[in-house]
Amino acid sequence: MTKTLAIIGASYLQLPLVLKARELGLRSVCFAWEEGAICKEHADKFYPVSVIDKERICELCAEEQIDGVCSIASDIVVPTIAYVAHRLGLPGNSEHSAHISSNKYAMRQALSSVGANCPRYARVRSLDEAKLALPQLRFPLIIKPSDRSGSLGVEKLEDSSRLAAALQLALDSSFCKEALLEEFIEQAREISIESISYADEHYILAITDKVTSGAPHFVELAHHQPSDLPKPLIAEAIRQTRLSLQALDIRNGASHCELMIDPNAQVYITEIGARMGGDFIGSDLVQLSTGYDFLKGVID
Repeated sequence: MTKTLAIIGASYLQLPLVLKARELGLRSVCFAWEEGAICKEHADKFYPVSVIDKERICELCAEEQIDGVCSIASDIVVPTIAYVAHRLGLPGNSEHSAHISSNKYAMRQALSSVGANCPRYARVRSLDEAKLALPQLRFPLIIKPSDRSGSLGVEKLEDSSRLAAALQLALDSSFCKEALLEEFIEQAREISIESISYADEHYILAITDKVTSGAPHFVELAHHQPSDLPKPLIAEAIRQTRLSLQALDIRNGASHCELMIDPNAQVYITEIGARMGGDFIGSDLVQLSTGYDFLKGVID
């Protein structure tokens, strides 16, 4: 009997996953907002439903008798995947793990509790809260939504002159209407580590050197694998990544850990997602540089 894979999301970022499912002989069912859902032309079935409506998606997944549920390159769907997996007895991560790995403030708390090296930070939900947090932090700062991925709503602040405007942008981009203020790591080199986990065993697949547009918004422009970092820095980055995966209780599936390395060779965790890296890092670049079929690994 053909197995059915539920895919949460249907944008161009999910298309490689839909096509891989077909290649593996699986039936795919996509759930997403209709706008931009290009996967509906390629999936076996498409439901126009909000990706954060986890109760409705779970009901439909039960009706479809799915055998697995996943997504790639999206943080906002992680809680929905965990909710469905838990209630239908499928492989996945806990709902607690999904929350702390998709909310940047909760993530910072979890990482700090195990001694992971993080920039100093504060959660802010209003301009008054932001002003109260400033004396505890040192400019320049980065402000970003607590629950979005990529560069959405991100800005670098050299001083407080743009605080109100940047905070409003971050809050407008956030589903939970929270933002994170954190200290900016000057002259840092940015990398990411792509991993896959199964039953709490973590496998490091690739280290990615990143090129961004720089301040103020840090849009990612290019990715290079393998990294040309010196071996001691690679070892420390991997150590920090494994520590973070344990802290966030990410036991199954892909993960994408973003790190900064300052001029003094200090490695900082900036964030980690319980999903593949976006911009086709996971879906294409990992296999091109390593030979490992990351998409198949996530589905398996």
